[in-house]
Amino acid sequence: MQQIGGIDGRVADAPSNNWVYRVLPPWLWPYAQLARWDRPIGWQLLMWPCFWSAAMAANAAAHLGQFSGRQLIFHLVLYFVGSVAMRGAGCTYNDLVDHKIDMEVARTRSRPLPSGRVTRTQAKVFIVLQALVGLLVVLQLNWFSVILGVVSLAIVALYPFAKRFTDWPQFFLGLAFSWGALMGWAAIFGSLSLAPILLYVASVVWTIGYDTIYAHQDKEDDELIGVRSTARLFGDKTKQWLVGLYGLTLVLAVCAFLVAGVGLFAYLGLLIAAGMFAWQIVTLDINDGDQCLALFKSNNRVGLIIFLGLFLSLLFVLP
Repeated sequence: MQQIGGIDGRVADAPSNNWVYRVLPPWLWPYAQLARWDRPIGWQLLMWPCFWSAAMAANAAAHLGQFSGRQLIFHLVLYFVGSVAMRGAGCTYNDLVDHKIDMEVARTRSRPLPSGRVTRTQAKVFIVLQALVGLLVVLQLNWFSVILGVVSLAIVALYPFAKRFTDWPQFFLGLAFSWGALMGWAAIFGSLSLAPILLYVASVVWTIGYDTIYAHQDKEDDELIGVRSTARLFGDKTKQWLVGLYGLTLVLAVCAFLVAGVGLFAYLGLLIAAGMFAWQIVTLDINDGDQCLALFKSNNRVGLIIFLGLFLSLLFVLP
């Protein structure tokens, strides 16, 4: 195993058998780690609200006789590329802001910046390169969507500081990570309406729920260094909070689907998602970091199930 900067070039909180270490040359590993390419769950969770919104909008467009399959596929490809690029840029920016904090937390101490394998200047250049990819993606959409995408950058810029002034940094993460719930609809209709707004709020609440589970991994270190989170706020009442958060997610998603006029399969997708949420809550052990990480990652499957429900619903309304 090649030694880089006195360590093996891996990070403590990512799988060491990831494709990054099999495919990329070692000098690129630190950049892949900054962008979290070795941890795809982040871009997956960023992508699903985009996919939900695009599929929901496609359902609505089909009822109006305005559906374009080519446009939907093109948009889904764009959202995939944009999610990978912008999640990478956001993580790199977050690591710059949290440089000193990451040096104090056991799980993050081996990341490229605190371990010294990447300089702050190199990280800033990498942010620009990833942001340019994101800009190229959003420029393929209508101008309303372009403006909407630019507005989201203000929330992205604020998020890394939230843990310093509020017990609800997960709320600010939700505001940023759920923006795609607005973008998918706007890219098809060139405007917003009640349905995507309801879906956006549902996604924000979902994000608070799953990131609370994730944050329980770091609660001891967070308490020592004064970092705030909903995991620390909820404490032993986390399960009760998750019942409320996940329950509200489902109610808001149902309302969004009703307003958009989607079909039966979309609701069946939500029903399956409800079962998956219940499983997370019942099995959660907030003192088991490995289990918290596994349950957090299981939300990728929740996102997929909801999207498949919307997509199947679309197939049954097409002429």
